[in-house]
Amino acid sequence: MTPTLHLFCGKIASGKSTLAARIARDGAILITEDDWLHALFADQMQTGADYLRCSGQLRAIMGPHVGTLLAAGQSVALDFAANTRPQRAWMRSIIQDSDAAHQLHVFDVPDAVCLARLHARNASGSHAFAVTDAQFDHFSRHFAPPAPGEGFTVITHGLGG
Repeated sequence: MTPTLHLFCGKIASGKSTLAARIARDGAILITEDDWLHALFADQMQTGADYLRCSGQLRAIMGPHVGTLLAAGQSVALDFAANTRPQRAWMRSIIQDSDAAHQLHVFDVPDAVCLARLHARNASGSHAFAVTDAQFDHFSRHFAPPAPGEGFTVITHGLGG
């Protein structure tokens, strides 16, 4: 079976991590940005700029690691944000360097549904980060769905995941 890099694009609480975990149960290695950021940088992340800095550091080391996994024949569910062109450009570089197959899972879920899921997730305490409505709005303003010219194999998901 050809190793596949699974990527995820969607607003906060749209279902990305749920699908990533399901793909991992089917045999892919799951690498979750939020878990790594929390373990390595939780005390350093207070602002959006902090996220960009810490995420950049994590991506610098994780990109080659993911490429190594793909080259070894292992599929990867890369649960990192693919919500902006620069984030997807980094992912595109992994695909180009590894020549792996890929799927960009894009979630088209209404904000009201994402917010309801976010509130439930925050209340459960099950996620590495509790996100406020203001933070949801801030990150959502930067969301840009992929354009055809970016060259991804896109699979669109609605409310059902």
